Amino acid sequence: MLAIRSIRNVLSTRPFALSHLSPKSPPLVSTARTMATKTVAVLDESELKDGQMKEVAFEEGKVLLSRLGDKIHATSAFCTHYGAPLAKGVLTADGRVVCPWHGACFNVCTGDIEDAPAPTALHSFQARVENGKILITANPADTEKKNLSRPPKLLASGYQASNKPGVVIVGGGSGAFHAIESLREHGYNGTITVLSKENYAPIDRTKLSKALITDASKLEWRSQAELQAKYGVLLRTSTEVTAVDLENKVVVIGATNERVAYETLILASGATPRQLPIEGKELGNVFTFRGVEDAKKVDAAVTEGKHLVVIGSSFISMELVVAVQKRNLASIDVIGMESFPFEAVLGKKVGAALKKFHESKGIKFHMESSVSKLLPSSTSPTSVGAVIVESSSGHETTLEADAVIMGVGVAPATEYLKASKGFEGVLDRSGGVAVDELLKVKGLEDVYAVGDIALYPQPGTGEQRRIEHWNVAGNQGRAVGKTIAEGKGQPFVKIPVFWSAQGQQLRYCGVGAGFDDVIIDGNLDELKFVAYYVKADKVIAVASMQRDPVVSKASELLRLGLMPSPSEVRNGKDLLSVDIQTVAAKPKVA
Repeated sequence: MLAIRSIRNVLSTRPFALSHLSPKSPPLVSTARTMATKTVAVLDESELKDGQMKEVAFEEGKVLLSRLGDKIHATSAFCTHYGAPLAKGVLTADGRVVCPWHGACFNVCTGDIEDAPAPTALHSFQARVENGKILITANPADTEKKNLSRPPKLLASGYQASNKPGVVIVGGGSGAFHAIESLREHGYNGTITVLSKENYAPIDRTKLSKALITDASKLEWRSQAELQAKYGVLLRTSTEVTAVDLENKVVVIGATNERVAYETLILASGATPRQLPIEGKELGNVFTFRGVEDAKKVDAAVTEGKHLVVIGSSFISMELVVAVQKRNLASIDVIGMESFPFEAVLGKKVGAALKKFHESKGIKFHMESSVSKLLPSSTSPTSVGAVIVESSSGHETTLEADAVIMGVGVAPATEYLKASKGFEGVLDRSGGVAVDELLKVKGLEDVYAVGDIALYPQPGTGEQRRIEHWNVAGNQGRAVGKTIAEGKGQPFVKIPVFWSAQGQQLRYCGVGAGFDDVIIDGNLDELKFVAYYVKADKVIAVASMQRDPVVSKASELLRLGLMPSPSEVRNGKDLLSVDIQTVAAKPKVA
């Protein structure tokens, strides 16, 4: 019999308080909400089977019921990330419910966050059975979609916060945000200082390329004021770290050489967009893309009637193409070195299907090609006017361009470490920081690295890789936050989950690099399919479009070591038919 993993007790016994709270401060969660609860019979017990989830009505709201054995659990019904209905997600026997859209995961027994990109926990409600009926006791307001997030578990317990240097986080992105959430959720009561070169609080960076949103206030997960008031975080924006002094445990800031002490250091400095070393790269309206300021520049330049050239045919580039497709541009040209867009990650067949879709929207591709130089405009010599494209056969084509976006990858933002004593042996040629399975920088005490800069051992394969994705950074931040808060190692073994807006929503999860074969189930022409990526006779990754929640299920099968074999998939095995709801193996990579 396969063993079921015990569900963790997330109610921390380590009390903490925030620095702004006095010993007599009241709890942040008002007891008035408790007094407003009601008890409602929502379902016959016989209608909820072991391993099943159901969304049920609770007055004007909704509640998610989950049954694990003889235990019935009730939580908020919608994911706190983008509001997906969790009943359409994936339930596991070890108490996890995975969002069908983006891989966010919660504990069904407590509502607590298990995995990013969930920014907040779910409400957890009392459930019991009387006379064959399932009764839920809840505050009706907490069951409404607009109130689906549970307030953070930051209890003013009367304990003074530490006056020691605490945790210092270099960087203000996804890794930093989720590290803060995890530190406080797991009982860390020390100082948290965030040093961010950006001039805003941590944002939902994925919306920059997917929707070209240019207002940082609409993207921030928490404002700077909220981070201070609710989380006790000192966020210093527009602050660039120039060095780390390991011997004295301080980081050095900018030209003033201000020194900020730390007990524990989290390096989450992200990445810097690469720029092609070609003639004309310094011309106006030639953009790279990373932050809000980049989005503002692209938004202003890419307007109706303009000619846009996009260099690069992977995720950032193609998401921007989708974001501006309806702006009535004169032309959109995409230049890629591979045969098809996304080929390195998704393979030729999926790449060809996506190329065909974008061509139907008027996008012109120049594949197996490179850019030799950028030419100035005849009417504005300081701005770009044309792009010279060279095919693999040596043929040159001139493309008119009012704006050029270089989506040609990123480099780890670790220049400040290259000049810091003690990091010589842990930086690879690209600038990546080598870490162990705990995300601890190799050979260094009390220093962790997460996100785009972290070169970490892949779950299941052990190969060292950097994964440049917002969600991976978030989960690494969560893992490190828990490690620091609980004082014991929390190996990072989360299966990477990606998503991309490509006409339809593309989902992907997987481990390792490269693949030997791709098995396609479905219709590529309709962009309704599941793609299985095979390496060494194992399915190591799965992508899908219009087949939710297959990728969410696949991420859990990979975690548990229960992914069907390639031969089973070829013979029609459906991932959704694999039972992980009532019986689950001990996780092999989690």
